[in-house]
Amino acid sequence: MEKKSVSVTLEHVTKRFKDVKGKSDVIAVKEAEFVVKGGELVTLLGPSGCGKTTTLRMVAGFELPTEGKIFIGDSDVTFLPPNKRDTATMFQSYGLFPHMSVYDNVAYGLKLRKVEPVEIKKRVQESLDLVGLSTYGDRAPGKLSGGQQQRVALARSLIVTPSVLLLDEPLSNLDALLREQMRIEIRKIQKSLSITAIYVTHDRVEAMSLSDRVIVMKNGVIRQMGPPDEIYEAPNSRFVAGFVGKAAFLPVTVKEKRGDMWVCLLKEREVLVNQSAVEMKSGEEAVLMARPESLRLDEKGKGYIDGVVRMNVYLGNSLESFIQTPFGEVLVQIDDPHSKKVFAEGEHVSISFTPDRVRLLHVGEE
Repeated sequence: MEKKSVSVTLEHVTKRFKDVKGKSDVIAVKEAEFVVKGGELVTLLGPSGCGKTTTLRMVAGFELPTEGKIFIGDSDVTFLPPNKRDTATMFQSYGLFPHMSVYDNVAYGLKLRKVEPVEIKKRVQESLDLVGLSTYGDRAPGKLSGGQQQRVALARSLIVTPSVLLLDEPLSNLDALLREQMRIEIRKIQKSLSITAIYVTHDRVEAMSLSDRVIVMKNGVIRQMGPPDEIYEAPNSRFVAGFVGKAAFLPVTVKEKRGDMWVCLLKEREVLVNQSAVEMKSGEEAVLMARPESLRLDEKGKGYIDGVVRMNVYLGNSLESFIQTPFGEVLVQIDDPHSKKVFAEGEHVSISFTPDRVRLLHVGEE
């Protein structure tokens, strides 16, 4: 199967939907600007209504931008129809034709393009081999499991060798185990073909496990973009921090800058932090963000925050301990709990952390 590797570029793309009842226009996407490099998989991540699907649909050509430009490679495709863009889209619903066999479903795009039958047969078999369905060509879609139907839809999208693969929450109809299996398969196939891909989801685990880079959106605006580890470890706002993972948000006052460290007051206790989303000033109120795995439990009085263990949730390779504190409930993740001390429910404990595992954020910056 031929490999293609082209970039996708959005320049100041805005999408407004007119309100027919005379109210203000709805701005679904505002000044979106990013580049997906050739062979890269980038995920648009955000809550419902954030503009991620509208952005994908503008790249596909199903929606036209109100302002801005869209390029695939060096070609301006802003106002081209979908069939002129050399893209393929996978939707939430697989859209398989129930009266056609798996073979005919996969071959459909090639038949529309009037490809020679011999070539169609060869490419259909290659596509079915690629998605692990080499012996399923004669089956009806209704006789397949959800995961198998999803593979057929993927094969149908890839067989036309698009320059760009667009995926709109394709795993949302699958159960948890199948979702996990299929996101691994999609990533393997995407990397093996070096195909440029844009993936839309509201599931942070999908975004983190699939992507070369993640673009986090809220209310039509791109809030942050970067590699998954950067988005998770170094969020630039409370919204991004909370959306891409579990976190505690603790109110602190910045006392001073001491070398590379910020000295902060957490109530009356002094804590050191060496990460901040922005430069902080002495006396400024801030929020200290801490991931559950960055916190540790000790005996009462030995850490920064005292509390009581309200509930322990055993997850096999980790244990989640929910601690009631003066700042509200704080989640502490204990990895490999069999080798660690686990405090029982009802015990008084203390929470501590190291300066390099927490991060300062602005107060109220959502």
